[in-house]
Amino acid sequence: MKIKIIALGKIKEKYIKSGIDEFLKRLIPYTQVSVLEINPIEIKDESLKNKVLEQEGERILSNIKPNDYVITLEISGKTYSSEEFAALIEKITNDGIGQVVFVIGSSCGIGKNVSNRANCKLSLSKMTFLHEFARLILTEQIYRAFKIIKKETYHK
Repeated sequence: MKIKIIALGKIKEKYIKSGIDEFLKRLIPYTQVSVLEINPIEIKDESLKNKVLEQEGERILSNIKPNDYVITLEISGKTYSSEEFAALIEKITNDGIGQVVFVIGSSCGIGKNVSNRANCKLSLSKMTFLHEFARLILTEQIYRAFKIIKKETYHK
């Protein structure tokens, strides 16, 4: 199984980028991970927010294949323990899914068109994080999931 992370915006802080790169490197023995950064559209008029989210959504959806398993990061998504998240990843793998796509929207969220495409809606926490932190936490949790699945030390 391959993993793709589609994220709106770039990582600006070096220490966060370094952390993400470290977990991506650690994932190499377990799975192939790619990251696609899409430039968000600036919202100049709040009344156009939903239209902009839909436009961003079209960009996101153009990078998702029909057979991909899509997990969106959403405030209203389901929270998982690390063990539950590992079980989800293991089930997706066992179901023969070729690629899992994680979608991290902009600071305004994601469009309904992307949310509607999701196979799973994930919330990292009831707390709100900067999108850069969300990407770091997500990559760490993906790594942790593979360590749990393989029954290797790290996750305790």
